Order: sequence, then structure tokens, then C-alpha cells
Amino acid sequence: MLGRSERRAAVDLKPPSTQPSERGRWAHIDRWWLLLLAAILLVAFLYLAVPDPFADILPFLLDGVVVTLQLTIVSFFFILVIGMLGGLGRVSGNKLISGIASLYVEIVRGIPVLVWLLWIWFALPQLLQYLGTAVTGFAPGIGGWLSGIRLDAYTAAVTGFSFAYGAYMTEVFRAGIQSIPKGQMEAARSLGMNYLQAMRYIVLPQAVRVIVPPVSNEFVTLLKDSSLVSVLAVSDLTRRGREYVARTFLSFDTFTMVALVYLILTVFFTRISSALERRLAVERRGAK
Repeated sequence: MLGRSERRAAVDLKPPSTQPSERGRWAHIDRWWLLLLAAILLVAFLYLAVPDPFADILPFLLDGVVVTLQLTIVSFFFILVIGMLGGLGRVSGNKLISGIASLYVEIVRGIPVLVWLLWIWFALPQLLQYLGTAVTGFAPGIGGWLSGIRLDAYTAAVTGFSFAYGAYMTEVFRAGIQSIPKGQMEAARSLGMNYLQAMRYIVLPQAVRVIVPPVSNEFVTLLKDSSLVSVLAVSDLTRRGREYVARTFLSFDTFTMVALVYLILTVFFTRISSALERRLAVERRGAK
């Protein structure tokens, strides 16, 4: 028979339970999803409990939500392309290419995004018309084509965002590429790869994992900055809210709903990007 002290020592030597505690299970849950749920429930409550005016405001804004998401996704695709090309240009050994990419980044980042949108919407067509008139004498076809270019508001918005945010994405790609040890490039070249092959198969795949967090942040920032296109008469979420206010003068109710919808969108995409970051972090730890 074991004494009381011996039984207590035996109990203390038992291996800890492998079952996760309640606190441990909750620790792995991203609690910011609760903010998203709270925002959705608040919108649903306003829609059901105060149908006048929220039952009229929310359907009026849905078209703007579609335009906002479409504009953000289309622009972000071109931003990624410009950012990758610009990032490769920034780290290029060719001084001319590197200089052009650096000049693009410094000039574009020094001017606000709203100014770029206004310039492309109002000033770019005039510039194209001047260029078309200048070249008409020796290249009438090209001159007529340049003079006839007309940008609609949506195209101007996509062009402006792609051009402006492309400079910021260029720096993201540059930082990601330069974070990869130089030995990776040297090893690829020693295996017979040329510079482009080494970048495509060795350096860029590793850099993409590094730049996921800042790229995700740029997407969310672009989603919020898409409200700037309301000055170009693009019927995004903000523009639809302004149109409803102009019709009903219900400023508080309308822009409260606009703010809640933006909150739902940004929190949703932020949580998705955070989940992707955690997944990539787990894969990187598992590969070590």
C-alpha cells in the first residue's frame, strides 16, 4: 500500500492530458471575426427594426458595393503586374532600367492618389489630344487615334489606381526580392539558369511568400481608397450614398449604413489575409 505522500507524488508524475483545454481552443480562434459578425448583425437589426429608412437605403447601396468590389479587384490585378515589373526593374543591374523604375516610384509616390485620379480624368485626354495634333502631320493615323481616345469614368479610375498604387507595390516587390539571400541567385546561376530563369523559378516564388502581408494590406487600403472615385462620378458605394442623401437629405442614416458596409468589407478581407498569412507561416515552419 502506498502512503499519502507517495500517492500524491504518483499523481504529480502523470503525463499531462493531450486534450486541449477550453482556453487553448479559444486561443486559436481569431476573435476579430466577432467584429465582423457584430457589424453584420447591426446592419440586419437596422434593416429589420427600422425599415424606414434603412430598408430603403441598403438595397440602394448594393449596386455601389458591386462596383466597389469590381473596381478594387480589377485595379489590383494591374497593380500586381505593374508592381512586379517595377520591382524587377528596381533590382535590375541595368542602370537605365533601374533609373526609370526608381524615377517612376519617386514621382508617383510624391503626388496624392486623388490628384492622380483627377489628372487622368481631366488632364490626360487633353494631353492625348495635343499629342495627336502634333503627330498628325507625319503620322495621320496615329494622330487621329490619339485625338479620338476618350476615357469613361470607370476606365479612368482603374487607370489612376493602377498607376498610383503600382508605385507602392513596386517597393513591396523590391523589398521582397531583396530579402531573399543572394546565395539563392548565385546557386541558380551555377546550375546553368540565366537571370530571368533564376528570378522566375527560384527568387520570385520565395519573395511572394514574404510579401503576402504587405500585399494584403495594400488590397484593403485600396478597397477603402476606392471611395475616392466618387469624385469621378463612378457609382461606387460612397457615390451611391451621396446620391441617396441628395434625394432624401438623410445624411446620418445613409452614411452610417455606408460606414457599416465598408467596415464589413474591410474586416472580412483583413481576416482572410490574416488567415492566409498564418497558413504560409505554418508551411514555412514545416518546411524547415
